[in-house]
Amino acid sequence: MNLAWKEIKKNKVRFLILGSIVFLVSLLTFIISGLANGLSQDNAALIKDLPEGQFYMNEDADQTYNLSKIDSGTQNKILSNEKDAVAFSLQMGFLNEQDNKQQSVAFVTSTASDLFENVKHEEVILDSSMKDKGIKVGDTLTNNQFNGKFVVKGFVDQKKYSHAPVAYINKEDYKEIYRVDEMQMIFVPNGDSSKEFAGLESFSNKAFLNTIPSYNAEQMSLNMIVWFLVVISGMLFAIFFYMMNVQKIGLYGILKAIGVKTSKLFKMIWTQMAIITVISLILSVAFSQAFNLIAPKGMPFTLTIATTTQLSIVFLIIGFIGATISGIQIKKIQPLQAIQQGEA
Repeated sequence: MNLAWKEIKKNKVRFLILGSIVFLVSLLTFIISGLANGLSQDNAALIKDLPEGQFYMNEDADQTYNLSKIDSGTQNKILSNEKDAVAFSLQMGFLNEQDNKQQSVAFVTSTASDLFENVKHEEVILDSSMKDKGIKVGDTLTNNQFNGKFVVKGFVDQKKYSHAPVAYINKEDYKEIYRVDEMQMIFVPNGDSSKEFAGLESFSNKAFLNTIPSYNAEQMSLNMIVWFLVVISGMLFAIFFYMMNVQKIGLYGILKAIGVKTSKLFKMIWTQMAIITVISLILSVAFSQAFNLIAPKGMPFTLTIATTTQLSIVFLIIGFIGATISGIQIKKIQPLQAIQQGEA
């Protein structure tokens, strides 16, 4: 520890440059991860907030929820036999304000369940983001395919689907808008994945999320960027310490000649890596959490402590691997040869 700290103080500028790069890379990683989580919530909070279970969709729907139709007989059988099971439907649509301004929403209806909002005929419960658009409890909204009018009865927090606020409506009102009698899907909380029903295809929560248009592609792109940045940080450590080691071959030869073990030299590199990484991560975590607090209200940004902790641990592991790879050459150093090379 003492040897490692002395070298850091002796080469302040070099280690400061490395620390600054690690800080910027980790900060960018945290911010992109926050955006990925925020977009994930904005795209599918309605589904992600459900407990673990099994979704069932018509197998002829080709894993496309809006093409799925559950036979009423099958639906009644599952709802009767499976605890807390619920049938639900959702479709994208529009609500018209009193000044005829249209608002894009995801209409959701379901059978009686604590997992979804239950509303009466000609009532609607909206995601709280609709408040920002001036909509209030008691306002009257319309839909071009609906003969009646919807009265806003309340709001719920963080209920989005496909980047649109959710609008919970009555089952009969939904049927009138979309001219359908069947529900699209059935959800069984804590359902057995091995249980099958004739004509239906089952999905876990994660598998169902991947059937949502754009969700998988959006998350894959952002997560690839995150892991690419993590790999870059590991390469930075490997390259930096490799260059440092090349310049100190003579010094390492002398240290080995006077009896310093290779393991102690490795510990010095690991200690330097840990000091730089921990300081850089503390700063980047502080900045990213500050950004989480000051991010514009409309920006889908969610960076939890759990995600931050996981990424920090990954950075430390990658840094350790990078530093270790760069130090392999130390093990190969022969004292006499290294001293002669350093003098040359």
